[in-house]
Amino acid sequence: MSVRPIHAALNAAISTALAMYRHGKNFSRKSALTAEKVIRLFISAEGGSLDKIIHTAGLNVTASAVSQRRAQIPPEVFRNVFDHFNAGCVDSDLFRGYRLLVVDGTTVNLPRNPKSPSFVQNDGIPNGVNQLHVTPLYDILSRTFADVVIQPEPKKDEIGALVEMLERNTFPQKTLIIADRGFEGYNLIAHCLEKPNVDFLIRVKQSRSAMREVAKLPMMELDCMVGFTITTTQTNADKQGGYIHLQVPKKSKAGSKTRRGRWDFPSPYPMRFRICRFLLDNGEFETVATSLPASFTLDDIKELYHLRWGIETSFRDLKYTLGLVNLHGKSDAFAMQELLSSLTAYNYTSRVCREVIVRQPKDGVYAYKVNFKMAVMLCKEFLRTPNADGEKLLKEIARYTVPVRPNRQDERNLKVKGFAGFVYRVAA
Repeated sequence: MSVRPIHAALNAAISTALAMYRHGKNFSRKSALTAEKVIRLFISAEGGSLDKIIHTAGLNVTASAVSQRRAQIPPEVFRNVFDHFNAGCVDSDLFRGYRLLVVDGTTVNLPRNPKSPSFVQNDGIPNGVNQLHVTPLYDILSRTFADVVIQPEPKKDEIGALVEMLERNTFPQKTLIIADRGFEGYNLIAHCLEKPNVDFLIRVKQSRSAMREVAKLPMMELDCMVGFTITTTQTNADKQGGYIHLQVPKKSKAGSKTRRGRWDFPSPYPMRFRICRFLLDNGEFETVATSLPASFTLDDIKELYHLRWGIETSFRDLKYTLGLVNLHGKSDAFAMQELLSSLTAYNYTSRVCREVIVRQPKDGVYAYKVNFKMAVMLCKEFLRTPNADGEKLLKEIARYTVPVRPNRQDERNLKVKGFAGFVYRVAA
């Protein structure tokens, strides 16, 4: 158990990303504020103003100097740090041989700028707001973000984002993609069926607006196979075969941004998968589509879908524990830099926490786990401190624990929250 391999992987990721970045004359002048220091500054940044972050990092530079320097670094460099750090680490927690990757979307608020691509305005928000839409793949067992697609809110496309991540990743081990309602779609399911080593478990609609084969099923607990054929034409043979017709415009291309126009496979296309419906504790039914084999029972399916909730708590940690509610720049590019830095810091902390030994009380009511909020603070302090002691970090994190209270439930209270102005922020 050691922090050293994790820290070495992060250092190597930063070095590799900078080696790939041809910054020309931007950083040719000798300065205390190198590109590496800017990247490390935002990975280890805590809450508060930019001046406070610079002071905490021990840099003798101004906030204006940092803003000018970071403007010379494309967000792709921060993206490469995130990707290479993931490639340099092993997240090996499995569920019956499967790596569990959950997908969902969330938004990050930016300062208001009507000229920015992230500006969205409609009847519900007549004054308009700026938002980036974040769609990650989250390893629910290892508590790390495996991949992410960031889009301006007006152009958000969660299904397209997941298809993009499926296409650009290889899955050397069996992987289960778990998704909530809103991701169901014939094209996405076909992509999962065609991808080697990938299975899916997607919550689907169960009313009249559900997929045709699902809407036919009785409203009761069930576990059955459904099979049908997708077609983009309306020939007599298609009609006689009872094929499901998708209206794909003639001018539509593969990967079209509209749901109706997205179909990336030949026609006709046969499709077959399981539909599982189970009863929840509140007396309501939930329906999921999955390609998992029959060895996974209805109880297994229910447990797997319940695990999906972990991505919601990860969004809370990203925004509040790692400080994405308080960005330190006005442009979309600056926001993407901080978002990717926070994802890297989140993964770093999660991997360090796996090395921590938490002593459990002999006669305690609850088991205990690491306090992730404190672990983030301690890890960021460790990253800012030259020659810090990794073993001391593990012992410090082990001091701060919280009880594990299973099966806790509370009604979700969703409220729209705007961007906190730069001069109206708490000191933390």
